[in-house]
Amino acid sequence: MSNSAEGSSLKNIISHCKEYGFIYPSSEIYDGLGAIYDYGPNGSELKNNIKAYWWQAMVRVHDNIVGIDTAIFMHPTTWKASGHGEAFNDPLIDNKDSKKRYRADVLIEEYTAGIQKKIDKEVAKAAKKFGNSFDKEQFVTTNPRVAGYMKKMKEIEDRLGDALGSGDLSAVKTLIEELAIADPVSGSKNWTDVRQFNLMFSTELGSLAEGAEKIYLRPETAQGIFVNYLNVQKTSRMRPPFGIAQIGKAFRNEIIARQFIFRMREFEQMEMQFFVRPGSEREWYQRWKEKRINWHQSLGLGAEHYCFHDHINPAHYANAACDIEFNFPMGFKELEGIHSRTDFDLKAHEKYSGKKLQFFDQASGESYVPYVIETSLGLDRMFLAVISAAYTEEKLDNGSERTVLKIPPPLASYKAAILPLVNKDGLPEKAEHILNEIRFDFSVQYDAKDAIGRRYRRQDAIGTPYCITVDHQTLDDNTVTLRERDSMEQERIPAEQLASTLHEKVDMKYLLKSL
Repeated sequence: MSNSAEGSSLKNIISHCKEYGFIYPSSEIYDGLGAIYDYGPNGSELKNNIKAYWWQAMVRVHDNIVGIDTAIFMHPTTWKASGHGEAFNDPLIDNKDSKKRYRADVLIEEYTAGIQKKIDKEVAKAAKKFGNSFDKEQFVTTNPRVAGYMKKMKEIEDRLGDALGSGDLSAVKTLIEELAIADPVSGSKNWTDVRQFNLMFSTELGSLAEGAEKIYLRPETAQGIFVNYLNVQKTSRMRPPFGIAQIGKAFRNEIIARQFIFRMREFEQMEMQFFVRPGSEREWYQRWKEKRINWHQSLGLGAEHYCFHDHINPAHYANAACDIEFNFPMGFKELEGIHSRTDFDLKAHEKYSGKKLQFFDQASGESYVPYVIETSLGLDRMFLAVISAAYTEEKLDNGSERTVLKIPPPLASYKAAILPLVNKDGLPEKAEHILNEIRFDFSVQYDAKDAIGRRYRRQDAIGTPYCITVDHQTLDDNTVTLRERDSMEQERIPAEQLASTLHEKVDMKYLLKSL
């Protein structure tokens, strides 16, 4: 059995997601809306399972983390305090020949990603040549060609970071020109100057136009946590270190929204802000880096798909920052951000609101504004990561082919499918009885249409971990055939053992216990 998942393209994944009810273009009957997507029946189930795993791993497993759900609309002053009103901008550049618009920093990052691919190619060649004796770290630091590539990457990243940090947009354009970066569409290098564009969506609050107040759809969920810090701390009787978790929609008017659901204008975030005593933030930052990578790797998508990217020049509010990057079909890209945000947010809201957002430590008799460690994971990006890693095209030993989503069983849209072998002879009635016995424990699908082999392939394609076949023997001895998705192996078990068997194989609690 051969597996061609490694080279699966984003185009194949997009097509599969639509065909099997995971993701549709929004408003498709009206020709769609750019960078807006709807989640279908299978997609909404998978999305909810990802949310459940994140929420339980954050809130249920930790005694010192609680959850909230804040409003999308916030007082306009919120965005002055957070800096979004003035600083929430993307550096954009237009190509004069193709008339296409790009994020200038992304063009440069894609250039450095090309250098990284050259490094990876050299490493792969050396690993193949030297086999088990290959020392990757030594090779990367001593091979002249690789060392040259890495030096060039660092120089580019440093220059880009300095230019963006100082707001020197002309330096960003100069870098693009020096690197001879061409328009991906036309190949032209005829660029405009770089300009800033604010990403917040605005609307009006009020029933009459003349009395309406301009407000914004939130561009992130974090500020809803910060403005409720004191409420949560008091009502939940929390003391630092403690965290506040939230899952919610955010909105950004991305000019360059592409790569499917990787970058959208309406998206969902899973964020947790962890409040700590000043001076302990670096220790907690390291702890949360470890906790978050463990959460990702617990899903079994492959440790090689993840890497840390430490920020050389963190944002103005942070004293340390990194991304957990995932190997998407378009290369390693940011999946989750972990930031040591200092006390910037709470102090800013203190200043603009006139309210004290401090914690009084009775043991020491001192008051202080807590520092914050942030973990911010894009739910839609996490969805794409799961689908990308799971999407597998296989050529079987008998010459046939199948496309299967090897989704981690606890996250799968349906944990099992009940399949009567034929749609007669009392098998449908028996299958429906079994369905009703286990449907309150698991999300289960009933499928009686088409030949059994085609039904297996359909369930493989949506990632159902187990198929339960009800046949004539079931009527005699109450046993069923349990087929496992990835191996396609089958075993005969009593129907009354189905619930306990499936619990051992698909229950989310076993993932949580592994953290």
